[in-house]
Amino acid sequence: MKAAYADKCVAMPGVFNALTGIMAERKGFEAIYLSGAALTAGHGVPDIGLLSLSEFVDATRFITAKTDLPLLVDADTGFGGPLNVERTISEFEKAGAAAIQIEDQQLPKRCGHLSGKSLVTSGEMEQKIRAAVAARSDPDFVIVARTDAVAVEGFEAAVERSLRYLDAGADVIFGEALETEDEFAKFRELVEAPLLANMTEFGRSPLLTREKLEELGYAIALFPVSSLRAAMKAVDELFDQILDTGSQSATLNRMQTRAELYDLIEYDGYEDRDKRYFGPA
Repeated sequence: MKAAYADKCVAMPGVFNALTGIMAERKGFEAIYLSGAALTAGHGVPDIGLLSLSEFVDATRFITAKTDLPLLVDADTGFGGPLNVERTISEFEKAGAAAIQIEDQQLPKRCGHLSGKSLVTSGEMEQKIRAAVAARSDPDFVIVARTDAVAVEGFEAAVERSLRYLDAGADVIFGEALETEDEFAKFRELVEAPLLANMTEFGRSPLLTREKLEELGYAIALFPVSSLRAAMKAVDELFDQILDTGSQSATLNRMQTRAELYDLIEYDGYEDRDKRYFGPA
């Protein structure tokens, strides 16, 4: 996964289940992301650290079973201290993830684009990164260090934390909630490492294109919750249509057809194998 980000900016969409992972691969994306915000929202709860490591690992395993794309997983705060992070790395490696992201918030954590966040000390975060690096069995498994310091301690503190996280062994730096294109450019200038830019909607950051981020020198353009938001808006409109008219007919042209869905999940292959197992009639 590391080599893929050496000389270009990779557009990385968030996938919230295996089916969207399959679609991302079919569309030609090079890597995908499992967002903690999307996963928790799908369970009907906010992104404040309520889901366990096991629930994240289960979701990871379903996705990696159906796509060969490298998967970056949002591991929140690492699910505990340095020794917990060791287990976190081991479990995600076994589940087939190519990378994880650890952030420097305290629990209960919050969405990176909301106020009220608090941070662990940079020393505590460095301990987690060192534990993650030591625990990985695959040297190509990528450790992404996210800092939420811009909104809490200021831009300069975010740069200082990022440099310390690099010294601790992080492979990629994720500066969360940068607020202007100039801030993205300045962060790139001061932090010499592969950088991830979060292009989440309705947040503090401007929505820069992948091409602009590549021009600025970023390695990853992340679209973490876009697919979930689009899907949920479509479901919202469908449910209104059914309540208002008693039918879904008016939305058929906006639905994935049965044939398209079956093609995506390779239904014919299952049916063919089932017939083969039963043998001739």
